[in-house]
This record gives sequence, structure tokens and C-alpha cells, in this order.
Amino acid sequence: MASTLSAIASSTLIRRKLPIVGAFCVLTFGLSNLSTPFTKTGLAHSLPFAPLLRRRSTSVSRIRMEASSKIAPSIVVYVTVPNKELGKKLAGSIVKEKLAACVNRVPGVESVYEWQGEVQTDSEELLIIKTRESLLEALTEHVKANHEYDVPEVIAMPIVGGSPQYLEWLKNSTRDK
Repeated sequence: MASTLSAIASSTLIRRKLPIVGAFCVLTFGLSNLSTPFTKTGLAHSLPFAPLLRRRSTSVSRIRMEASSKIAPSIVVYVTVPNKELGKKLAGSIVKEKLAACVNRVPGVESVYEWQGEVQTDSEELLIIKTRESLLEALTEHVKANHEYDVPEVIAMPIVGGSPQYLEWLKNSTRDK
């Protein structure tokens, strides 16, 4: 039985066309980001997924933040909290104060970091906060005032595009400043 499973697992029918690392890169960075270096060197033409790397001749319309006055420049902010109770309380106060349109709470995050010269490992909850770029300073101050850490994590990344309806809702669900 074990030799049969081994034979099946090693058959060409079961093998993946992309190695795990390649699949991870494609999922993480996207096909369009991978295409430029490969196509300049000619390497893309020898890859089994080369047709996927070529850009389409028809333009794919991306919804950009600048495209509409209904959409404000927006960001995603990461904040970690030590437990579910603080996560729920902080997320609620952020939305109530209209500092964000939405806060996702992701339990079960394990953080490894150095603090006061020692490596620490803690279970935390991650808050993923969607808000306007103009509210980052006020959001940061709110987190500092309502967080139990001496130095709470507040990391912002720009949203460069997305669903126009969602981005308009995000704008309409937050205060101006």
C-alpha cells in the first residue's frame, strides 16, 4: 500500500506545475509584478506558465483612488492588542469615533519580538483597520490613549485601489479629520 501511494505521489499526474515557492510568490506578488524581470531577460518564455505572465492587450481597468472625488485617499492600519477584550473595546471605540469605517479582529496571532533586550513571544489579536489617510494621526493618538502597551503597534499602508462602492462607503463612514 505504501509503495502504491509513493508511486502515485511521484507520478507526473500529481506533480504541481509550479513549485510551492513559485506559487507563493505568484500569490503574494501577483503575476503582473513577476512579468517584468522575466520578460526582459527572456526567461518567461521558457516557463510553463509564460502565457499567464504576458500582459493582455486590452487594458484592465484598475480603480484608482484618484479616479473619483467620491473616494478619499485611504489606508489599512495594523494594530496588535494583547487580548480579545481589549481588541473588542478598541475596535468599537475606533468605529464609534468615526476614526475608521471597519475594523477586522483576527485572533490567534503569535508575535515574536525583542523588548528590553530579550526576545518575547506573545499571543495577540490583530486589528486590521480601514480608514482615511487623513485620520492616521487622530487614530494613532486614540490607540495610544486606549492601549495598555507602552509602545502600541500602529502601522499604516496605503490602499491604492479597490471596489469604488466600498471605498466610497469607507469615506462616508468616517469623519473628515
